[in-house]
Amino acid sequence: MTLSTLTSSEAAARSALLEVQRYDIDVDMTGLLEGELWTSVSTITFTCSEPGATTFVDVAMDVHAATLNGEPVDVSAAADGRLPLPALAADNVLVVEASTANTASGEGILRTVDPTDKLVYVWTSLEPDEARRIWACFDQPDLKAPHRFVVTAPSSWVVTSNGAPESVIDADPDVAADAKVWTYPDTPRLSTYVVVVNAGPFHEVRRQHDGYDLGFYCRQSLVPILERDLEELVTLTRQGLAFFGERFAFPFPQARYDQVFVPNLGGAMENWGCVTYGDGQLFRTPPTHAQRAVRGEFIFHEMAHMWFGDLVTMQWWDDLWLNEAFASWAANWGMAGASEFTEQWATFLAVSKRTAYEMDMSPARHPIRSAVPDVSSAMSNFDAITYVKGQSVLHQLVAYIGEDAFVAGLRDYFSRYAYTNTTLDDLMDCYSRASGRDLSSWTKAWLDEAGTDVVSLVDDELVVETTDDQDPRPHRLDIAVFDATGDDLVAVGRSSHEVTGTRTPVDLPAGDLRLVNAGDLTFAAVKPDPTSLRLMLERVQQLDAPLDRALVAATAGQLLLLGDVAPRDVSAALTRALSTETSVSLIEPFLGQALQVADRWAPASESPGLLGALADAASGLVGLPDARQAALRTLAASASTDAHWAVLEEAAAQATDLDLAWRMAVRRSELGDYDADRVARLLESDPDPDAGMRRLAVLAAHPSVEAKEEVWRAFFVDYAVPASRETLVLGSTFWRPGQAELLAPFTHRYLEELHSLKGGLLNQGLTVRAMYPLGAGDASFLAAAQAAAEDPTLFAYARNQLRANSFVLGRILQARQL
Repeated sequence: MTLSTLTSSEAAARSALLEVQRYDIDVDMTGLLEGELWTSVSTITFTCSEPGATTFVDVAMDVHAATLNGEPVDVSAAADGRLPLPALAADNVLVVEASTANTASGEGILRTVDPTDKLVYVWTSLEPDEARRIWACFDQPDLKAPHRFVVTAPSSWVVTSNGAPESVIDADPDVAADAKVWTYPDTPRLSTYVVVVNAGPFHEVRRQHDGYDLGFYCRQSLVPILERDLEELVTLTRQGLAFFGERFAFPFPQARYDQVFVPNLGGAMENWGCVTYGDGQLFRTPPTHAQRAVRGEFIFHEMAHMWFGDLVTMQWWDDLWLNEAFASWAANWGMAGASEFTEQWATFLAVSKRTAYEMDMSPARHPIRSAVPDVSSAMSNFDAITYVKGQSVLHQLVAYIGEDAFVAGLRDYFSRYAYTNTTLDDLMDCYSRASGRDLSSWTKAWLDEAGTDVVSLVDDELVVETTDDQDPRPHRLDIAVFDATGDDLVAVGRSSHEVTGTRTPVDLPAGDLRLVNAGDLTFAAVKPDPTSLRLMLERVQQLDAPLDRALVAATAGQLLLLGDVAPRDVSAALTRALSTETSVSLIEPFLGQALQVADRWAPASESPGLLGALADAASGLVGLPDARQAALRTLAASASTDAHWAVLEEAAAQATDLDLAWRMAVRRSELGDYDADRVARLLESDPDPDAGMRRLAVLAAHPSVEAKEEVWRAFFVDYAVPASRETLVLGSTFWRPGQAELLAPFTHRYLEELHSLKGGLLNQGLTVRAMYPLGAGDASFLAAAQAAAEDPTLFAYARNQLRANSFVLGRILQARQL
């Protein structure tokens, strides 16, 4: 079925014409136990401001019958996901009966069979306009209404929705055999994309805390994993609800708050009161600190959406960036202020911010805020600029107007606009009132102009270079100065500066190392003076503040992109920093960055030596309890000597799970040692329902065409790779830089596959990113990828990712020449 995409003008016209009073939706899921059939009856009660006018309802299903105010509607006219409606009355009731068997692609709904026990699970995820695939609705964010669900499901299943069920009773056996009917109360006024129905034989745990009824769900095969991490999940949920409720002066307004971990969801979705996560977040082996922090960020991010996105919703998709950027900023803010992850801003800088610089410096750069002519365009910019630069800019706004004014503006915003729709101007007006500052020029400079400012400290002036001869943005940043004459770096002073124009004089104390953007308050690339660059790389480990050490690593990453530093120097600096690093929030990010630089950025002649030095450093960290697991993982990815393998073998013998054994098998396979019997034994012993993906990773690393072909089929033919963060790891394992000659034909096949990808938005996006040959592509592929990025027949998201990744690949190829 070819689907029309709703345009902004169509949405505005329909919003002016209609007001939706409510949705009453009956769902029958009994056809999903052994088949693929989903059936719904959607009853929509709405008014029309111009009686006699016509419009359409969105329904991308097989429509069986429809009535408007009791009169039949010609369902044969349904086409392209739309059912035209006849002349409307002032008050209307529309009933649409429809079904779909498209439940295996992940487009709005996914039916999954667990390979270990053959149990069936079903989730729905409706952003941006996927609700039309499972029931008839007016599928746009500004036609909010209460939703009431009545769900008939197999009796062995548990159903979750946006609140607690009013009742669960046996279905009439003449209507549905061996089934139960779950009836849910009205939701608040919600947009169509944040309601949900999930079902399956879920394991359910409930906890009562602080007036909230907290629920946690997973598939049966993952019960031991959920139980292992349950107390941490409960604690983070309690901390987030308390923190946001107090800081926003608006507690989450219902008792029920469920979190459902589902198979094969490539991310998470902020459904009101019932968040869904890909169950890759239930890490099969005890998670490292960094993995726990990532999961905590997911929990806080989706929770922040309850206020920013669900309670108050963007009027149209041109403010999608704000929805996501705010939730990302609030997640880090909340984790730093309310959880054990007090150094979250340092982790954000060390792990995430690089992705935004890479995209914002590339031809894929775009303003944070841009026109969105239709829904299909909305998701093309669902990227690092939206999420990471967006939250960085909000972090800069906090520094610019002060946190007290920022919080006051938020409180005004939620109080003023709860359960309605807004635009960016509404939010900025709240901030202007709270701060007493006119923010119109700030808004234009930061949100309507693309590109990254480059800030240099030249003598006693901050000099700003801009993209495309734009005027510099206003920056509020700090500079830290250190004396380096002794054996240790000594802090001399730290000062704050508001930067306007291309040159801003600064009065600084005398010192040798000058860290520009200390504290990471703004979004800008920094070019240190030669002395500061040398000192920061040579003596990064002597900086006391974790955020300052993270800033050095991030600045080194920026300089790689700018072509101002060689990979060998960055790799050496990170390895040196790791020799004394004590912050658990930075050890794993530094290990990851050092591995990436040595493996992907360094020339083939230098990479083995840099990887060996990193492996030596990782071996030295194995004895530290907080660093042990991350160090062993890095060592497993870089081992090359008997001493390295001895450390790994001893650790694997002591391990209580098979994670390290799998990682060692991947590295051995990359080095040409693929032992099919060993892999078979691991697979047989591993209780993880997704253990087949670990076998694929061992194959992906092997330097043979046959192994690569099997992994390729799993990605692009069988669609057998579950969507999770591990998808990205599998992709990087496939594209080994040292196998460039073998992989050359696959690089061009990747570009061909982009035209025929299947599945929902999250799954397609993961595949596009995971399988770009970053580090393995050559100049020939780079030219082809740059040409493909301009191919209008390719979907917009893929084109943007090609532009961004091709920029990074080009810089990698240049850096190898330094």
